[in-house]
Amino acid sequence: MTDHDVAQDPDERRLSTREAADRLGVKPETVYAYVSRGQLTSRRESGGRGSTFDAREVDALARRGGRREPSGAGSELAVRTGITLIDRDHCYFRGVDTSELAAHHSYEEVAEWLWTGEMRRGIRFTAPHDALTAARRAVDALPAHTGPMDRLQVAVIAAAAADPLRFDLSERAVLDTARTLIPTLVAALPRRAAGRPPARAGAGEAGAGEAGAGHAGPGEAAAELGAGGQGAAGRRAAELGAAEKPAPELGAEDGPLAPRLWSRLTSEPAAPPSLRVLDAALVLLIDHDLAASTLAVRVAASARAHPYAIVSAGFGALDGALHGAASGLAHRMLLEALDRGSAAAVVADHLRAGRRVPGLGHPLYPGEDPRARALFALLEDVPRARPALQAARDVITTTARHKEWHANVDLALAVLTVATGMPAEAGETIFAVARTAGWIAHALEEYDEPPLRMRPSGQYSGPRPPQPLP
Repeated sequence: MTDHDVAQDPDERRLSTREAADRLGVKPETVYAYVSRGQLTSRRESGGRGSTFDAREVDALARRGGRREPSGAGSELAVRTGITLIDRDHCYFRGVDTSELAAHHSYEEVAEWLWTGEMRRGIRFTAPHDALTAARRAVDALPAHTGPMDRLQVAVIAAAAADPLRFDLSERAVLDTARTLIPTLVAALPRRAAGRPPARAGAGEAGAGEAGAGHAGPGEAAAELGAGGQGAAGRRAAELGAAEKPAPELGAEDGPLAPRLWSRLTSEPAAPPSLRVLDAALVLLIDHDLAASTLAVRVAASARAHPYAIVSAGFGALDGALHGAASGLAHRMLLEALDRGSAAAVVADHLRAGRRVPGLGHPLYPGEDPRARALFALLEDVPRARPALQAARDVITTTARHKEWHANVDLALAVLTVATGMPAEAGETIFAVARTAGWIAHALEEYDEPPLRMRPSGQYSGPRPPQPLP
């Protein structure tokens, strides 16, 4: 500031277009786009050149997340959110460690708390008859070889078609939709057929009930409650096992979600320790900052898409090979390690081919993924998981001789799916069902923001006009 400059109150300061663009981290053209959308107001000062902008209004827009900030990869969209924080190898939902949430609360309880701020112990999500009927009919019409992600995508569209009030975006209506959509997705998946051979039988838990039951039967889980343990973990196991009851053909499954999902993933009986791992995985996978699928959800919500459509957007991104399918690669790697009796040989094959070892490393965690750490601890209590768990540890220690990679949640999911006879795509199914709750939380946040704010400007790189007519 020179001697003749007059200090201005920052709250009254007007910004030039360039200053506003710099403060928002965007191009000047984008500032005018904000004006055209009603997100900023401009004013021409008498005798001045160009438009000016209220500094307070610009700062408010920046706080709402309508800005671009520099990153190591160039430029990325930064969206302010109060849902998930990842910090120093820990993951937090609304400031609470996710591992603690998974240890003390069910998936439904955490989802409800994340949406409303209220922890409702024992809450259950149930599927309405009309939506479930439509979803099951649509899913049943698919070819027999159809995978679970395709089934889920069809189910959410069918459920939407059965809901004439889906365009009501009031918070109450969105929450009602969320509480019914998640169980509808689970119940629309076919139960695993009885007698199907598991992918890998673990030592210590014989499959005595496998020939007679296609999935976790109501009596089987209840009979095993004595092994549930003590304290919070024991309480969770008792809740999961005791609530598994016979369900009518349509819409009345009212127990915890984990046992219902279990019967769609494997034909093996569900012991409480295994159910505890599945329920914890559902909690831990609810959200993970702005993953690709979550960003897709927020873009859809910014355009005021209804909840079914935002979940469809999430499924579309999750279906990519670089997002939801990672746990399936880790599943196949563990099976190969068990079949060959050597994790070292499998790791060597991956490294020799220039491939990344599945289930290891995460860009957000310099050390071990805290979600993997929590699931590995719970898997210690599952006797049939011991061979797969040891194979995973062998993969980690073998790779550590060459690369500074730590276990991520995909490897822990693979241990669960391999040990319990689930197919390779089961991890992706768990991920998709779990993340639906997080997508709803992000949609609720985005519905409170100015509409259509998720509209970055393209940087045209084609030939300059005019060009000859082709």
